[in-house]
Amino acid sequence: MRTENLMEESEVNILHTYNRFPVVLDRGEGVYLYDVEGKKYLDFAAGIAVNALGYHYPGYDEALKEQIDKLMHVSNLYYNEPVIEAGAKLVLASRMSKVFFTNSGTEAIEGALKAAKKYAYTRDGHAGHEIIAMNHSFHGRSIGALAVTGTAHYREPFEPLMGGVRFANFNDLESVKAQITDRTCAIITEVVQGEGGIYPADQEFLEGLRQICDEKDIVLIFDEIQCGMGRTGHYFAWQGYGVKPDVMTCAKALGSGVPVGAFVLNEKLAKSSLEPGDHGTTYGGNPLVCAAVSKVFQIFERDMILAHVQELTPYLEGKLDEIVDNYDCVAGRRGKGFMQGLVIQDRPVGEVINRALENGLLVISAGSDVLRLVPPLVITTEHVDEMIEKLKKSLE
Repeated sequence: MRTENLMEESEVNILHTYNRFPVVLDRGEGVYLYDVEGKKYLDFAAGIAVNALGYHYPGYDEALKEQIDKLMHVSNLYYNEPVIEAGAKLVLASRMSKVFFTNSGTEAIEGALKAAKKYAYTRDGHAGHEIIAMNHSFHGRSIGALAVTGTAHYREPFEPLMGGVRFANFNDLESVKAQITDRTCAIITEVVQGEGGIYPADQEFLEGLRQICDEKDIVLIFDEIQCGMGRTGHYFAWQGYGVKPDVMTCAKALGSGVPVGAFVLNEKLAKSSLEPGDHGTTYGGNPLVCAAVSKVFQIFERDMILAHVQELTPYLEGKLDEIVDNYDCVAGRRGKGFMQGLVIQDRPVGEVINRALENGLLVISAGSDVLRLVPPLVITTEHVDEMIEKLKKSLE
């Protein structure tokens, strides 16, 4: 009854913009979550790829508690030590030049778009530039981020959105070339499409984008909000391709639980785009979230999280491939590292997710027919085996 009462109270007071699963989560430990009735769930959703370290990872909670006792917020009118430390670590990990901390991934996208537009404005002496985005992409829910999200049903109720956006096809370089005009200032793409169905970029596609942008002085923006921070076995997915963007956005696992995002610029954009007065945020980069970011980087390095993802990925992929081979309702697998998708056919993917919930496994969807697995980066082979057994029960 407690679960039902809490869900009913939520529907009375909380705006119904999510069709939530019928569970009220109460606490977490390791890679498991527990609901208010005490039922245990193996978490292969990780708060939509946020909780990279699972729950109560050694040292993480203590770093936040220590910062709470010192200082949580002062605004960006003053320096603070945690943002300086976190900024240095993010710049080092990304091999880029300057960072701007935001409150979310959507805000990181907004900042990246503004940086690209301001760069073109400074270079050309006028506004009115255009951006090329990808079909089936997802970049966020605000007006600017929505404008470059390549799925019509997300955009249509809120039009007119930001103008000057053209859409090309992901992994189709010729379709990108066809959209370029003398007004194009930026090309934005996810390195691994997430909400669109877990589609990794082709090597040739990213290399081709980089070449086009170099030749035409177009800003290349990589959205690493979901696929970044170790999920593919590299700090950022583009590092596995060796194709570096001009601007990169990140969020989700950046703070591994606290709401924080960032956009990071190379030296060229840092010198010739946003200036004092062009962009700002009240909460972005506050001491609390930056203490978390700094600790996350420390843990990643100390405990070799990236190497762990690389080592365990073949085992995870092999087990998922066995599911594909043995279940007719699973048409295929695609993904990179700990960002995997199973294509479900002959039944709604939501049905599989709900049965998994009943069996004590948390998974989510991507697109209309893909079962998405984005577990904490600290899972072991035992957790993979447990997931497979629960998934088999959910598919049978």
